[in-house]
Amino acid sequence: MVRSGSGVDPVVMPLLTLRYGIPFALVVGGFVLLFAVEDEIRWDGWAMLVGSGLSVLLLNWLFRLGVSGDKERDREEAAREYFGTHGHWPDEDPR
Repeated sequence: MVRSGSGVDPVVMPLLTLRYGIPFALVVGGFVLLFAVEDEIRWDGWAMLVGSGLSVLLLNWLFRLGVSGDKERDREEAAREYFGTHGHWPDEDPR
């Protein structure tokens, strides 16, 4: 894997920005709007931006949860194939 001078994989950095940077920017923007605007609309803007940031964070978490389930199913399928070939599970001693 190619790494940049900072030691972070160049493929991982955009993913981390998408996963955490956008929700963080939206939540911070909501609080900036809350304290910078003097009108009554500030509460609406705050709720919109903070809600958007938290929803993006939740969607990213739910996606990662779904992907982890796929990995678990793949491991289970590999264990079943091993059992079919060898007659025992991979974590058991052979008979």
